[in-house]
Amino acid sequence: MTATDAVRLTQLAAGGGCACKVPPGELERVLGDLPTSRAGGDLLVGIDSGDDAAAVRIEGGRAVIATADFFTPVVDDPFTFGRIAATNAMSDVWAMGGEPLVGVNLLAWPRDRVPFELAAEVLRGGAAAFEEAGAHLAGGHSIDDPEPKYGVAVTGLADPQRLLRNDTGRAGLPLTLTKPLGLGVLNNRHKATGEVFPEAVEVMTTLNQAASRAALAAGAETATDITGFGLLGHLLKLVRASGVSAVVDASAVPYVGGAREALAEGFVPGGSRRNLDWVRPHLTSAVGEDELVLLADAQTSGGLLVVGEVPGYPVVGELVPRADALVEVR
Repeated sequence: MTATDAVRLTQLAAGGGCACKVPPGELERVLGDLPTSRAGGDLLVGIDSGDDAAAVRIEGGRAVIATADFFTPVVDDPFTFGRIAATNAMSDVWAMGGEPLVGVNLLAWPRDRVPFELAAEVLRGGAAAFEEAGAHLAGGHSIDDPEPKYGVAVTGLADPQRLLRNDTGRAGLPLTLTKPLGLGVLNNRHKATGEVFPEAVEVMTTLNQAASRAALAAGAETATDITGFGLLGHLLKLVRASGVSAVVDASAVPYVGGAREALAEGFVPGGSRRNLDWVRPHLTSAVGEDELVLLADAQTSGGLLVVGEVPGYPVVGELVPRADALVEVR
Protein backbone atom coordinates (compact mmCIF):
# COMPACT_ATOMS: atom_id res chain seq x y z
CA MET A 1 0.00 0.00 0.00
CA THR A 2 1.36 3.43 -0.99
CA ALA A 3 1.14 6.60 1.08
CA THR A 4 -1.53 7.85 -1.32
CA ASP A 5 -3.65 4.75 -0.73
CA ALA A 6 -3.27 4.95 3.05
CA VAL A 7 -4.43 8.58 3.42
CA ARG A 8 -7.89 9.89 2.58
CA LEU A 9 -7.34 13.62 2.19
CA THR A 10 -11.04 14.45 2.44
CA GLN A 11 -11.08 13.06 5.99
CA LEU A 12 -8.52 15.60 7.17
CA ALA A 13 -10.75 18.66 6.81
CA ALA A 14 -14.14 19.68 8.14
CA GLY A 15 -15.46 20.58 4.69
CA GLY A 16 -14.39 20.15 1.12
CA GLY A 17 -13.83 22.26 -1.98
CA CYS A 18 -15.82 25.41 -2.67
CA ALA A 19 -18.51 24.27 -0.22
CA CYS A 20 -16.12 25.67 2.42
CA LYS A 21 -16.66 29.24 1.25
CA VAL A 22 -17.74 31.84 3.76
CA PRO A 23 -21.54 32.25 3.34
CA PRO A 24 -22.29 34.96 0.77
CA GLY A 25 -24.30 37.13 3.15
CA GLU A 26 -21.50 37.23 5.73
CA LEU A 27 -18.91 37.94 3.05
CA GLU A 28 -20.86 40.88 1.65
CA ARG A 29 -21.16 42.47 5.09
CA VAL A 30 -17.38 42.35 5.52
CA LEU A 31 -16.54 43.55 2.00
CA GLY A 32 -18.96 46.44 2.35
CA ASP A 33 -16.46 48.09 4.70
CA LEU A 34 -13.66 48.18 2.11
CA PRO A 35 -14.40 51.33 0.05
CA THR A 36 -10.83 51.66 -1.27
CA SER A 37 -11.33 48.44 -3.26
CA ARG A 38 -14.15 49.86 -5.37
CA ALA A 39 -13.70 50.39 -9.11
CA GLY A 40 -12.51 53.73 -10.41
CA GLY A 41 -9.82 55.06 -12.72
CA ASP A 42 -7.67 52.19 -13.94
CA LEU A 43 -9.31 49.74 -11.51
CA LEU A 44 -11.93 48.45 -13.94
CA VAL A 45 -13.44 45.81 -11.65
CA GLY A 46 -13.20 45.95 -7.86
CA ILE A 47 -15.48 44.57 -5.16
CA ASP A 48 -18.55 46.60 -6.13
CA SER A 49 -20.54 43.80 -7.79
CA GLY A 50 -18.83 40.78 -6.26
CA ASP A 51 -17.30 39.86 -9.62
CA ASP A 52 -14.96 36.91 -10.11
CA ALA A 53 -11.62 38.78 -10.03
CA ALA A 54 -10.06 42.24 -10.04
CA ALA A 55 -9.22 43.91 -13.35
CA VAL A 56 -6.76 46.79 -13.79
CA ARG A 57 -6.04 48.70 -17.00
CA ILE A 58 -2.34 48.82 -17.93
CA GLU A 59 -0.36 50.31 -20.80
CA GLY A 60 -0.60 48.78 -24.24
CA GLY A 61 -4.37 48.50 -24.34
CA ARG A 62 -4.51 45.54 -21.97
CA ALA A 63 -5.96 44.71 -18.59
CA VAL A 64 -4.43 42.61 -15.83
CA ILE A 65 -6.82 40.19 -14.11
CA ALA A 66 -5.85 39.08 -10.61
CA THR A 67 -7.47 36.41 -8.45
CA ALA A 68 -6.73 33.78 -5.82
CA ASP A 69 -8.58 30.62 -4.84
CA PHE A 70 -7.79 27.77 -2.47
CA PHE A 71 -9.72 25.14 -0.52
CA THR A 72 -9.55 21.89 1.41
CA PRO A 73 -9.51 18.54 -0.44
CA VAL A 74 -12.55 17.72 -2.54
CA VAL A 75 -11.21 14.29 -3.56
CA ASP A 76 -8.83 11.85 -1.89
CA ASP A 77 -6.31 11.50 -4.72
CA PRO A 78 -3.69 14.24 -4.22
CA PHE A 79 -2.77 14.70 -7.89
CA THR A 80 -6.44 15.06 -8.85
CA PHE A 81 -7.03 17.45 -5.95
CA GLY A 82 -4.21 19.65 -7.27
CA ARG A 83 -5.60 19.60 -10.82
CA ILE A 84 -9.09 20.52 -9.62
CA ALA A 85 -7.90 23.35 -7.38
CA ALA A 86 -5.68 24.87 -10.06
CA THR A 87 -8.39 24.53 -12.72
CA ASN A 88 -10.83 26.24 -10.37
CA ALA A 89 -8.43 29.10 -9.64
CA MET A 90 -7.84 29.81 -13.33
CA SER A 91 -11.59 29.78 -13.95
CA ASP A 92 -11.97 33.26 -12.43
CA VAL A 93 -9.78 34.64 -15.21
CA TRP A 94 -11.74 32.86 -17.95
CA ALA A 95 -15.01 33.99 -16.36
CA MET A 96 -13.91 37.57 -17.04
CA GLY A 97 -12.84 36.91 -20.62
CA GLY A 98 -9.11 36.76 -19.96
CA GLU A 99 -6.31 34.23 -20.34
CA PRO A 100 -4.18 33.05 -17.39
CA LEU A 101 -0.55 34.10 -17.67
CA VAL A 102 1.12 32.96 -14.44
CA GLY A 103 0.17 31.47 -11.09
CA VAL A 104 1.89 30.99 -7.75
CA ASN A 105 1.05 28.10 -5.43
CA LEU A 106 -0.76 28.48 -2.09
CA LEU A 107 -0.19 25.39 0.06
CA ALA A 108 -1.12 24.56 3.66
CA TRP A 109 -0.11 21.11 4.90
CA PRO A 110 -0.31 19.13 8.18
CA ARG A 111 3.30 17.93 8.07
CA ASP A 112 3.03 15.98 11.31
CA ARG A 113 0.11 13.86 10.04
CA VAL A 114 0.45 13.54 6.27
CA PRO A 115 3.59 12.61 4.30
CA PHE A 116 4.93 15.62 2.45
CA GLU A 117 5.33 13.47 -0.64
CA LEU A 118 1.55 13.74 -0.99
CA ALA A 119 1.87 17.53 -1.02
CA ALA A 120 4.31 17.11 -3.90
CA GLU A 121 1.60 15.19 -5.77
CA VAL A 122 -0.88 18.00 -5.14
CA LEU A 123 1.60 20.51 -6.58
CA ARG A 124 2.25 18.23 -9.54
CA GLY A 125 -1.48 18.14 -10.26
CA GLY A 126 -1.66 21.92 -10.17
CA ALA A 127 1.27 22.16 -12.57
CA ALA A 128 -0.46 19.73 -14.96
CA ALA A 129 -3.54 21.97 -15.11
CA PHE A 130 -1.45 25.06 -15.85
CA GLU A 131 0.50 23.23 -18.52
CA GLU A 132 -2.75 22.21 -20.19
CA ALA A 133 -3.89 25.84 -20.11
CA GLY A 134 -0.63 27.07 -21.64
CA ALA A 135 0.14 29.18 -18.56
CA HIS A 136 3.08 29.27 -16.15
CA LEU A 137 3.06 28.05 -12.54
CA ALA A 138 6.06 28.93 -10.45
CA GLY A 139 6.89 29.47 -6.79
CA GLY A 140 4.34 30.44 -4.17
CA HIS A 141 3.95 30.11 -0.42
CA SER A 142 3.47 27.23 2.02
CA ILE A 143 2.62 26.93 5.72
CA ASP A 144 2.23 24.18 8.28
CA ASP A 145 -1.51 23.88 8.96
CA PRO A 146 -3.83 21.43 10.75
CA GLU A 147 -5.86 20.97 7.54
CA PRO A 148 -4.53 20.47 4.00
CA LYS A 149 -5.41 23.30 1.66
CA TYR A 150 -4.26 24.12 -1.85
CA GLY A 151 -4.92 26.74 -4.46
CA VAL A 152 -3.28 29.28 -6.72
CA ALA A 153 -3.01 33.05 -7.02
CA VAL A 154 -3.44 33.71 -10.74
CA THR A 155 -2.59 36.68 -12.93
CA GLY A 156 -4.09 36.92 -16.40
CA LEU A 157 -4.43 39.33 -19.30
CA ALA A 158 -7.52 40.54 -21.14
CA ASP A 159 -8.76 43.15 -23.58
CA PRO A 160 -10.30 45.87 -21.36
CA GLN A 161 -12.91 46.51 -24.05
CA ARG A 162 -14.01 42.86 -24.05
CA LEU A 163 -14.19 41.97 -20.38
CA LEU A 164 -16.92 39.58 -19.32
CA ARG A 165 -18.47 41.23 -16.27
CA ASN A 166 -21.33 40.31 -13.93
CA ASP A 167 -22.96 43.76 -13.96
CA THR A 168 -23.68 44.23 -17.67
CA GLY A 169 -26.56 41.78 -18.19
CA ARG A 170 -29.53 42.99 -20.26
CA ALA A 171 -33.13 41.81 -20.23
CA GLY A 172 -34.16 39.66 -23.17
CA LEU A 173 -30.91 37.69 -23.40
CA PRO A 174 -30.68 33.93 -22.76
CA LEU A 175 -28.60 32.27 -20.03
CA THR A 176 -26.13 29.59 -21.08
CA LEU A 177 -24.53 27.09 -18.68
CA THR A 178 -21.30 25.40 -19.78
CA LYS A 179 -20.96 22.55 -17.24
CA PRO A 180 -23.51 20.31 -15.50
CA LEU A 181 -24.39 20.82 -11.83
CA GLY A 182 -24.39 18.31 -8.96
CA LEU A 183 -20.72 18.39 -8.03
CA GLY A 184 -21.35 19.41 -4.43
CA VAL A 185 -23.60 16.49 -3.50
CA LEU A 186 -21.31 14.02 -5.28
CA ASN A 187 -18.20 15.38 -3.58
CA ASN A 188 -19.98 15.15 -0.24
CA ARG A 189 -20.85 11.52 -0.96
CA HIS A 190 -17.23 10.83 -1.92
CA LYS A 191 -16.07 12.36 1.36
CA ALA A 192 -18.50 10.20 3.35
CA THR A 193 -18.09 6.90 1.52
CA GLY A 194 -14.85 6.97 -0.49
CA GLU A 195 -16.79 6.17 -3.67
CA VAL A 196 -15.18 7.79 -6.73
CA PHE A 197 -17.27 9.54 -9.39
CA PRO A 198 -15.23 9.71 -12.62
CA GLU A 199 -17.72 11.95 -14.42
CA ALA A 200 -17.60 14.51 -11.61
CA VAL A 201 -13.79 14.45 -11.67
CA GLU A 202 -13.82 14.96 -15.44
CA VAL A 203 -16.12 17.96 -15.08
CA MET A 204 -14.01 19.53 -12.32
CA THR A 205 -10.76 19.08 -14.26
CA THR A 206 -12.17 20.45 -17.53
CA LEU A 207 -10.77 23.91 -18.21
CA ASN A 208 -13.23 26.73 -18.82
CA GLN A 209 -10.86 28.09 -21.44
CA ALA A 210 -12.80 26.86 -24.49
CA ALA A 211 -16.12 28.02 -23.01
CA SER A 212 -14.71 31.49 -22.33
CA ARG A 213 -13.33 31.83 -25.83
CA ALA A 214 -16.61 30.63 -27.31
CA ALA A 215 -18.54 33.17 -25.22
CA LEU A 216 -16.33 36.01 -26.46
CA ALA A 217 -16.64 34.78 -30.06
CA ALA A 218 -20.43 34.81 -29.65
CA GLY A 219 -20.32 38.45 -28.57
CA ALA A 220 -21.08 37.89 -24.88
CA GLU A 221 -20.44 40.75 -22.47
CA THR A 222 -21.63 39.22 -19.20
CA ALA A 223 -20.64 36.04 -17.38
CA THR A 224 -19.69 34.50 -14.06
CA ASP A 225 -18.45 31.09 -13.04
CA ILE A 226 -20.51 28.73 -10.91
CA THR A 227 -18.61 27.71 -7.79
CA GLY A 228 -19.31 27.77 -4.07
CA PHE A 229 -22.50 29.87 -4.12
CA GLY A 230 -24.23 27.53 -6.59
CA LEU A 231 -26.12 28.46 -9.74
CA LEU A 232 -28.80 30.37 -7.83
CA GLY A 233 -26.31 32.26 -5.68
CA HIS A 234 -24.07 33.37 -8.52
CA LEU A 235 -27.10 34.21 -10.67
CA LEU A 236 -28.52 36.34 -7.87
CA LYS A 237 -25.29 38.33 -7.70
CA LEU A 238 -25.36 38.81 -11.48
CA VAL A 239 -28.96 40.01 -11.76
CA ARG A 240 -28.67 42.25 -8.72
CA ALA A 241 -25.53 43.90 -10.13
CA SER A 242 -27.09 44.23 -13.59
CA GLY A 243 -30.44 45.66 -12.46
CA VAL A 244 -32.50 42.86 -14.02
CA SER A 245 -34.23 39.64 -12.98
CA ALA A 246 -33.88 36.09 -14.27
CA VAL A 247 -36.06 33.12 -15.08
CA VAL A 248 -34.50 29.65 -14.81
CA ASP A 249 -35.95 26.67 -16.67
CA ALA A 250 -35.22 23.90 -14.17
CA SER A 251 -35.92 21.18 -16.74
CA ALA A 252 -33.13 22.51 -19.00
CA VAL A 253 -30.38 22.42 -16.36
CA PRO A 254 -27.99 19.46 -16.86
CA TYR A 255 -26.64 17.37 -13.95
CA VAL A 256 -23.74 14.99 -13.48
CA GLY A 257 -24.84 11.38 -13.33
CA GLY A 258 -25.62 10.24 -9.79
CA ALA A 259 -26.30 13.73 -8.43
CA ARG A 260 -30.01 13.17 -7.83
CA GLU A 261 -29.32 9.85 -6.13
CA ALA A 262 -26.74 11.50 -3.85
CA LEU A 263 -29.28 14.18 -2.96
CA ALA A 264 -31.96 11.59 -2.22
CA GLU A 265 -29.57 9.79 0.13
CA GLY A 266 -28.87 13.00 2.05
CA PHE A 267 -25.36 13.91 0.86
CA VAL A 268 -25.97 17.66 0.81
CA PRO A 269 -23.14 20.04 1.81
CA GLY A 270 -24.01 22.60 4.44
CA GLY A 271 -22.85 25.27 1.99
CA SER A 272 -25.57 24.29 -0.48
CA ARG A 273 -28.32 24.80 2.10
CA ARG A 274 -26.78 28.14 3.17
CA ASN A 275 -26.81 29.23 -0.48
CA LEU A 276 -30.50 28.46 -0.81
CA ASP A 277 -31.30 30.25 2.46
CA TRP A 278 -29.49 33.35 1.15
CA VAL A 279 -31.30 33.34 -2.20
CA ARG A 280 -34.77 32.38 -0.93
CA PRO A 281 -35.94 35.93 0.03
CA HIS A 282 -35.35 36.96 -3.60
CA LEU A 283 -36.81 33.81 -5.17
CA THR A 284 -40.12 32.56 -6.50
CA SER A 285 -40.39 28.94 -7.55
CA ALA A 286 -42.74 26.42 -9.12
CA VAL A 287 -40.45 23.46 -8.38
CA GLY A 288 -39.89 21.35 -5.27
CA GLU A 289 -37.35 21.82 -2.50
CA ASP A 290 -35.03 19.09 -3.81
CA GLU A 291 -34.75 20.83 -7.16
CA LEU A 292 -33.94 24.12 -5.46
CA VAL A 293 -31.24 22.47 -3.35
CA LEU A 294 -29.58 21.14 -6.51
CA LEU A 295 -29.80 24.54 -8.18
CA ALA A 296 -28.12 26.05 -5.11
CA ASP A 297 -25.63 23.18 -4.76
CA ALA A 298 -22.12 24.42 -3.95
CA GLN A 299 -19.98 23.60 -6.99
CA THR A 300 -16.23 23.15 -7.14
CA SER A 301 -14.61 24.08 -10.47
CA GLY A 302 -18.01 24.44 -12.10
CA GLY A 303 -18.81 25.96 -15.47
CA LEU A 304 -19.53 29.44 -16.73
CA LEU A 305 -22.95 31.08 -16.67
CA VAL A 306 -22.98 33.28 -19.76
CA VAL A 307 -25.54 35.91 -20.69
CA GLY A 308 -26.12 35.11 -24.35
CA GLU A 309 -26.33 31.99 -26.43
CA VAL A 310 -23.05 30.08 -26.77
CA PRO A 311 -23.04 27.39 -29.47
CA GLY A 312 -22.62 23.88 -28.11
CA TYR A 313 -23.92 24.60 -24.61
CA PRO A 314 -27.46 24.45 -23.16
CA VAL A 315 -29.63 27.52 -22.59
CA VAL A 316 -31.10 27.26 -19.07
CA GLY A 317 -33.08 30.49 -18.77
CA GLU A 318 -33.15 34.16 -19.62
CA LEU A 319 -32.81 37.62 -18.18
CA VAL A 320 -36.01 39.65 -17.87
CA PRO A 321 -36.85 43.20 -16.71
CA ARG A 322 -36.39 43.80 -12.98
CA ALA A 323 -39.28 42.35 -10.97
CA ASP A 324 -40.09 41.91 -7.28
CA ALA A 325 -38.48 38.46 -7.39
CA LEU A 326 -34.93 38.69 -8.70
CA VAL A 327 -34.89 34.97 -9.60
CA GLU A 328 -37.81 32.83 -10.73
CA VAL A 329 -37.48 29.07 -11.18
CA ARG A 330 -40.02 27.35 -13.42
